[in-house]
Amino acid sequence: MNSTLGSQKPICSLSLDLDNQWSYMKIHGDPGWEEFPSYLDLVIPRALNFLQDRQLKITFFVVGQDAALAKNRAAIRSLAAAGHEIGNHSFHHESWLHLYSEAEIEQEIERAELAIRSATGRQPTGFRGPGYSFSPSVLRVLARRGYHYDASTFPTFLGPIARLYYFMTSKLSKAERQKRKALFGSFKAGFQPLKPYQWSLGTTQLIEMPVTTLPIFKVPIHFSYLLYLSVYSPALALLYFRLALWLCRLTGTQPSLLLHPLDFLTQEDVPELAFFPGMNLPSHKKLATLGKAIDLLSRQFTVLPLGQHVQQLSRQKLPLLQPSSASS
Repeated sequence: MNSTLGSQKPICSLSLDLDNQWSYMKIHGDPGWEEFPSYLDLVIPRALNFLQDRQLKITFFVVGQDAALAKNRAAIRSLAAAGHEIGNHSFHHESWLHLYSEAEIEQEIERAELAIRSATGRQPTGFRGPGYSFSPSVLRVLARRGYHYDASTFPTFLGPIARLYYFMTSKLSKAERQKRKALFGSFKAGFQPLKPYQWSLGTTQLIEMPVTTLPIFKVPIHFSYLLYLSVYSPALALLYFRLALWLCRLTGTQPSLLLHPLDFLTQEDVPELAFFPGMNLPSHKKLATLGKAIDLLSRQFTVLPLGQHVQQLSRQKLPLLQPSSASS
């Protein structure tokens, strides 16, 4: 159950990156992605029912290409209708967004905005780069366009290991791997700040909301990672999550955690994505572990959409960083 802002519990935020089947296939180098196969009609009702059962409102980062396709509009519109915040997850969902020119980034973000606004009636004010792609140019574009926050940094040392696994399961060419060389971030991303801060961008500022990793150790604690651990031991996965929440409270870290569509799907639902860790878990086991973890989070923190979390933080004095000082 969610609680009011007047409670004594610290706040946290929860979001879901609405990556679609085609976007995973595209980054993985699999054929057929150009037909934009979609599981949104399957995963969105599951996610909405899961959140409704817990009376939670979160942020959904929507890919513009999906919002632009008529076949996805009803499902995406249902997110806004249920009262969830809608964020921008780029138009083409290319994890090499940081390689774009600033003019190309502007076009990419604007095109996604238009499609998302047309599908949901909402103007996004938060952004997360696909594959945690990040660059000072992206930040400048977001600030110019009036965004309130970016949520693209992922402070962990394990990004290169995740990228290596992804490459090992793919048939990507050398050129395609080069494009994706920043997927999941570099080793030095682990030195990025864990707590929210502000980017100094000339006359404007933009709040950065890092995806929270384990305080001190900087290893992932988001729910896809927990579900992967639960393949070996659900009890160990939940114990690890309890430790993570305890460390967050001990260090005064307000967690910003994320979900993915595959947290609600299995290899029976999407055989093409069976290579992802945790996809062999039966649906009932996956949802049971996920539910227990989210319930743990809700008991210890007041769970908010990212936009509301940012509103609360904007009343505080946050550290001010130059883009070059924390870029990956």
